[in-house]
Amino acid sequence: MNWIKLVSKDQLESIQKESQDHPVIIFKHSTSCSISKASLARFERNWKQDDLPEVPLYFLDLLSYRDISNAIAQTFQVQHESPQVLIIRNGQSIYDKSHFDIDFSSIKSAVKNISESSN
Repeated sequence: MNWIKLVSKDQLESIQKESQDHPVIIFKHSTSCSISKASLARFERNWKQDDLPEVPLYFLDLLSYRDISNAIAQTFQVQHESPQVLIIRNGQSIYDKSHFDIDFSSIKSAVKNISESSN
């Protein structure tokens, strides 16, 4: 997986700009949570780069960067969850799932639907 580590609040502005061109995924992970570990492992196991080649993947270790997690909740107007996946498009969160609702096939379908509606 080609994770981009999310380590600065400044990256949120870049993500908003980048999402004007294509969807962006943010995965928020808690290293101390067994559900988060299981969700991440399942996501990584099912991820196929060829299915979503132009979708950047941002990874947030929210225990190390709780302030960024809080900024994500505020910036994208979502409730903080852990683990959590967001799809950002046109500067906004248009998909938000947490815990065992994190599912690659659903994410893939959402990205494809978003991309088709943008064309």
